[in-house]
Amino acid sequence: MSPAQLRTLAAEEVAATLADLPPELRPHVDRIPVLYHDRPSAEILGAEFEPDILGLFVGPPHGEDTGDRNDMPTQILLFLGNLWDFAEHDREIFLDEVHVTFLHELGHYFGWDEDDLAERELD
Repeated sequence: MSPAQLRTLAAEEVAATLADLPPELRPHVDRIPVLYHDRPSAEILGAEFEPDILGLFVGPPHGEDTGDRNDMPTQILLFLGNLWDFAEHDREIFLDEVHVTFLHELGHYFGWDEDDLAERELD
């Protein structure tokens, strides 16, 4: 599947996921840009992440103002090539993984750590 096709599928799945969120959460997450990349850059990876990372939340979590003007703007990055590889090139698995990965990254926005996400089966 081409990168453009993956992006279209992922954007549709993210929109559907947002539409299914409880109404009280939507105003908080509608403003968060979702950026679609094929793979993470070396700058993103640094020493902290593996090259096969599926998604990443950057920026301050909801309700936390660090006061640091150098903070990255709040955003969610989805790495579509990695998601496609993880899904072993299966469209339905890809869509399911986009859904779970997007919710996982939203969880980080709300300040949930990996244990909190695992409890909600978003790991």
